[in-house]
Amino acid sequence: MINNQVYHPLLEKAARFQVLGKSPAGFYLRLNKLVWERLPSRVRNLHAFHSYGAWLHSLVCLGAKRQQFFGTFFLRNRPALELMRRLARQKVQGSNLRIAVLGCSIGAEVYSILWTIRSARPDLNVLLDAVDISKEILSFAEKGIYAPDTSQLVGTSIFERLTEAERVKMFDWEGDRAKIKSWLRQGITWYLRDAADPELVNIIGPHDLVVASNFLCHLSRADAENCLRNVARLVSPGGYLFVSGIDLDVRTKVALDLGWEPVRDLLVEIHDGDRSVQADWPWAWWGLEPLNRKRHDWQTRYAAVFRVNVRGLRPGRHNG
Repeated sequence: MINNQVYHPLLEKAARFQVLGKSPAGFYLRLNKLVWERLPSRVRNLHAFHSYGAWLHSLVCLGAKRQQFFGTFFLRNRPALELMRRLARQKVQGSNLRIAVLGCSIGAEVYSILWTIRSARPDLNVLLDAVDISKEILSFAEKGIYAPDTSQLVGTSIFERLTEAERVKMFDWEGDRAKIKSWLRQGITWYLRDAADPELVNIIGPHDLVVASNFLCHLSRADAENCLRNVARLVSPGGYLFVSGIDLDVRTKVALDLGWEPVRDLLVEIHDGDRSVQADWPWAWWGLEPLNRKRHDWQTRYAAVFRVNVRGLRPGRHNG
């Protein structure tokens, strides 16, 4: 398989090259997609086809015109939320739990996290810093009022993944419009900031849990790497970083460079916890590569949660 780090400039030129306004790379990808979608799943899951799919995805990413989307769901990745709940269980009775959510978008992730943790540990003083670069989106999130079509780009209701009991406990309803319960809106500080800003750590300080999911994939690889390194500075020593929705080569490189410990608890379940993005691989830049246990680095590559800044600390029990 071609090393994308070595051939990156060549691949980028090939992905964007045009003849008479047409892209040969685009034709190549369309042809491959036509064949790929007709292959049985057992064939696509073979190691050779998996590697070829990764090559196709690299070509897609290099030629993509990336843009930010705000489509999402409440309780989008339940295994990730379950791991947060387990980590919260380790806190001392009545203690503080500091959480930062970067790229908080319309707030569904913020309120999903608070619902999960406060339902399990009502004794904790949960303080959450929510950060986004868009003033309009941040204002919407702070109001916490949603309708079924709030997240139109998803093509389905933002409440789709909630049970009826969860809908009742999380929201006050007026017809089909829902407002987040007041007890879930407490303890949140909203920041209009860029997650890549080096000054961010001086503004909001360190946190026990830092969540940076589903926005780094919209950046170029270089920008995503720089932003991820900056985000990691927000994690308290021995704290945890949740980072999904990012180019896996970028995440793996930064994790190895900075010595992060992949959290093995629920690793596979979290990776597979948002199947909507897996269905788009390898044909969309946000598509998530299927987990491949045959890779020697599979635990680091596919982990979406890491223990950060652990030098001098004893490994946590969630590290296997």
